[in-house]
Amino acid sequence: MNTSPDHIFDLATSLDAEGGARISITGDLDWDTAEELTAAARLCLGAEPPPRRLHLDCARMTLCDSLGLASLLMIHRAASGSATRLHLENRPTALQRLLEMTGTADLFTDRADESGQGGATRPPLPPRQP
Repeated sequence: MNTSPDHIFDLATSLDAEGGARISITGDLDWDTAEELTAAARLCLGAEPPPRRLHLDCARMTLCDSLGLASLLMIHRAASGSATRLHLENRPTALQRLLEMTGTADLFTDRADESGQGGATRPPLPPRQP
């Protein structure tokens, strides 16, 4: 078992006084950990009343595989169903590229994000050159 800092998965959940929730993600979002993130987000979204905003802070995310992406999509669907705005913040370059390659980047970017006031902190990457 590898327990180096790069392979430790952790979620830190917090609430703010303005009706928002934040989940900070550390480590690899993959086959072994995706369900843990989905469950944490569903717990936040199931609160009465649900949060007005859910921020997923990806600054310390080291990897996102296909199951990690599936988890993000499930969270997006659940947030939409509870009228909660989802913000995917501090996206690592690899995550942003995955979102763009799969055509899902627009699901996690809104007008406030594009103006620099919302969740996305990095501009879209240019297309890959062959």
